Amino acid sequence: MTVPATEPGARRRMLTAAFLAVAMAATVGTALGFQHIGGYIPCKLCYEQRIPYYVGAPLMLLAAIAGAARMPAWIVRGLLAIGGLLMVYGLCLGVYHSGVEWAWWPGPNDCTNVAGPVDTGGKGILDALDQFVPPSCDKAALRILGLSMAGWNAIASLILAAVAFRGAFLRD
Repeated sequence: MTVPATEPGARRRMLTAAFLAVAMAATVGTALGFQHIGGYIPCKLCYEQRIPYYVGAPLMLLAAIAGAARMPAWIVRGLLAIGGLLMVYGLCLGVYHSGVEWAWWPGPNDCTNVAGPVDTGGKGILDALDQFVPPSCDKAALRILGLSMAGWNAIASLILAAVAFRGAFLRD
């Protein structure tokens, strides 16, 4: 998997894309771990914040493959730039959700209910799903070093956006 010597930045772009694919997958994987292993139920905004990662990780893998396949630099650069834009979108979502949690601004109207215990009423769990209410977007389920998961997502998105844009606009 050698890159032609005529493009010295091509290898760096390929490695940047591979790093971003792994980092984006690890970030959303951490959120999924808190949900499925830790038992933290995500709110509507939490789910929305995962979308840039669900799109971005495979896109960055595609960029890495394009770099390894020696496709034209503009393709890899373009994919990296799109990845950067996705992370800017993730940053906006994270800042918005954090602001809702800190009561700096209101959240969406359909995200203000508070989850209660699931009572199946003697029926099966599938029958109870119609009555389940997700957690409120304005209450942080967990804070680590003073930041909620939304705040940490904003930081991660900012860093990943900077890495993606640096890779996209790296001079050869």
